[in-house]
Amino acid sequence: MAPDGVPEPYTARDFAVLPPLADPAERAITADQTHRSVIVGERLVVKWFTPPAPPPHRALAVLEQLALAGFTGTARPYRAVFAPDGALVALVTAYLPEARDGWEWCVDAAVAGEPVGRLLGTLTADLHRALATATPAHPAPVVEGELVRLPGALAALDEALARTGDPWLRSRAHRLRADLLDPPDPLRTPLMRIHGDLHAGQILRWREGHAVIDFDGNPVLAGPGGGRPAADLLPAARDVAQLLTSLEHVGQVARERRGHDATGWVAAARADFLAAYGAPEFFDERLVRAFSIEQECRELIYAARFLPRWRYAPLGVLRSWYDH
Repeated sequence: MAPDGVPEPYTARDFAVLPPLADPAERAITADQTHRSVIVGERLVVKWFTPPAPPPHRALAVLEQLALAGFTGTARPYRAVFAPDGALVALVTAYLPEARDGWEWCVDAAVAGEPVGRLLGTLTADLHRALATATPAHPAPVVEGELVRLPGALAALDEALARTGDPWLRSRAHRLRADLLDPPDPLRTPLMRIHGDLHAGQILRWREGHAVIDFDGNPVLAGPGGGRPAADLLPAARDVAQLLTSLEHVGQVARERRGHDATGWVAAARADFLAAYGAPEFFDERLVRAFSIEQECRELIYAARFLPRWRYAPLGVLRSWYDH
């Protein structure tokens, strides 16, 4: 047996000592997610990877970097469990009491007119600064490199068109393609390890504040042929673009589920986010528009592959951008 009951041939890597559990009862987290998570004893969250994630394990590398850089805006990691072949089976983190993900609390904020842009912009800036901090695990976290993104971005548009078969989308395809081509490849830009799938659902509001979770990367972002540079380094602008588009998705959810027009709230939230995020030296704002278009294409792919009912949100956002 491995320490604390991890059965052979599985192995564990501990980040911190597991807290004692008075009651090890489990309850499922029912929010939409690619993998499966349960709350154990009201103190821990166990995320089961379905299927187990093969190495390299970007989430563990990111968590280590954040811990070394002193970033506290995430759930504390306790343990990673691995299969005999090195695949990541489970990740154990602290449970954040009264936590609600952004598809709940942020939609409530949109309906209530509560400003959230500055909060999210500051949290994202703090996250990126921690990831850009030199640590023993990552002594050169930011590099000036050549970004080649267009093959993956254009492939995402083609796949979105094929999977949706939407006449309106096809009628705007030439305009989307033009936006994806600006700026053209290759581009010299700062590259770093980023969150990789930063949207409203990854921001928890809990009893003591807000926390960023889930550093596994985008489930529909391809490998080397899909626009990801070597060594898992990407522009910070990809995170910024995805968070900004997710604010647009919050507006779409508010309209679809609550009958509320959040157009003004979305515009204010985006502006406040960018003001609070600022212009750190590793941020290339030239890429935000193209990454935003690419992200909406990937949202359509995600909807087709995993969650068909989600299709209304990215289509609604694209209509709001291209029908004027």
